[in-house]
Amino acid sequence: MKLWQKNVILLLLVVLIAFVPLFLLRDAEFGGADGMAEELITESDPDYEPWFQPIFEPASGEVESLLFALQAAIGSGVVCFILGRMTAPGRKDHGN
Repeated sequence: MKLWQKNVILLLLVVLIAFVPLFLLRDAEFGGADGMAEELITESDPDYEPWFQPIFEPASGEVESLLFALQAAIGSGVVCFILGRMTAPGRKDHGN
């Protein structure tokens, strides 16, 4: 099996692991910092109106946390990949 095929399979597995809970745990509850901030704002200023509404509302707070963690993992993966490619030994173009 070629390297790119293994990478595609691994990527599909990561996506599967990330999105299966979206469908299996629809009623999951988790209170995070966003919810606590919203409560504090409502207590401080009951007439506060949000500037905009979310485009997509996750099924629960845990799903929202999952999507945030997935976004962070993808972003760090891209950054680390680029840094690894830039600093890899044996690279022909060192910017000289």
